[in-house]
Order: sequence, then C-alpha cells, then structure tokens
Amino acid sequence: MKRNIVIATVTAVALIGGGTATAIAVSGDDEAPAKKTVSVSNDDNDRDDANDVNDDSDDTAQDKADDKAEDQAARDTDQDADDKAENAAEAKAGQVTAADAIATALKAKAGTAVSADLDDEGTNLVWDVDVLTAGDKWFSVQVDPSTGKVLGTHADRDDDGDDAAETAQIRAALKGSSVTAAEAAEAAAGKGTVTSVDLDEESADQAWEVDTTAADGTGSDWRVNPDSGKLTADRTED
Repeated sequence: MKRNIVIATVTAVALIGGGTATAIAVSGDDEAPAKKTVSVSNDDNDRDDANDVNDDSDDTAQDKADDKAEDQAARDTDQDADDKAENAAEAKAGQVTAADAIATALKAKAGTAVSADLDDEGTNLVWDVDVLTAGDKWFSVQVDPSTGKVLGTHADRDDDGDDAAETAQIRAALKGSSVTAAEAAEAAAGKGTVTSVDLDEESADQAWEVDTTAADGTGSDWRVNPDSGKLTADRTED
C-alpha cells in the first residue's frame, strides 16, 4: 500500500511540472526498495510554445506590412522616367556615402555639418557639405563622390540680418539634437542611396530630412527624429 502511495505522489508532482520522475517505494516488509519511473509531458507548455511561435510570426508579418506601408508613403510620386533615370545615374556615381562625405568634410573644416547634398557642379557630381563653425561662420566643403577627396572649401553666406537669424534658429534646433547629420544619413541608408541630408529647423517637429534613391531611380523622402534617430516617411507634403 505504501508503495502505491509514493508512486501516486510522485506522479502528481510530475503532472504539475512535466518531465520524468523516479519514485522509490518502500514497504513495511523486508523487501528491497522498488523503483518506478513515471514520464509525463506537459501539454500546456507545448501549447504555450506553439502560441509563442505564432505570436512571433504575427509580429514579423505586421512589421513587414508596416515597413512596406512606410516605404510606399515615403516615395516621391512626382517622378517621370527621365527623372528616375537621372536619379539612378547620380546614385550609382555616388560611391562615397553621405555619412563618409560628412566625416571627410568635418576633418577639413571643424564644426557641425548641417546639410550634405549630392549636387551637379558643371559636368561633375560633388558632395556639397555645409559646415557651421563654433564662431557661427558657414563653410561649404566639396567632396569628390568617387574618391572621397576634398575638392575645395570656401566661406559661405553673407553676415546679413537674414543669415544671422537663420543661424540662430539652426543653433537652437541643434542644441536639442543628439543625432548628427551623418547618423541621420546612416539611419536611412537601408532604404537606398542617400543623396541629401538637411536639417529642418523651421517645422514644429524639427527633424533631419533625408532623400534616398533606389536602384531603379525611385526617390523617397524621410525624416529622422533628432533625439531618437527613428526613421519615418516624410509626410509634410501630404
């Protein structure tokens, strides 16, 4: 009788926790202890694991759907075939990334990069990086998009009233920003070739504006939060 009680107790424990249990039953006689192994699978745990897998799959599918919707919202729908072809050619020529061009420009002229644009200079493409120095002076640094070499540096903007007011506004926007222009470019790099980065200091939700170009020439407009670095579609024109 005692042997049956012990086995029943161990079986109950196994049912609660799941797994395998070995019970040693001892009788009141001089018999040797008898062993009995009880194996129990916990169906609830199996069901929980299956539910976790399904939840992960649902989350992944939702994330993909959200990304697709965000990509669609960011696309510039005003481009024709010629625009796309030109954009694709420029993006292909820009072997030096926006982030690298910014880093190179800041080595040539110390300060804060406020914008970087892949522009036409005559028949050549150059990265044109605007740098604001500690003394509130503006400089334009040109970087070769093929070699990464600095092509030139010159003072930019006049010290008139309008420029001074704009500089003060940009300073105020930069003061609350923990994300640099280079980091904003890197945040959008997964969406295509970054062709421009610019600080939007005028809107209520100040952000870095970033343009990207896909391999087929389709352009997309993005905004990067200056505090978190979160990338979202630019809907300011909607």
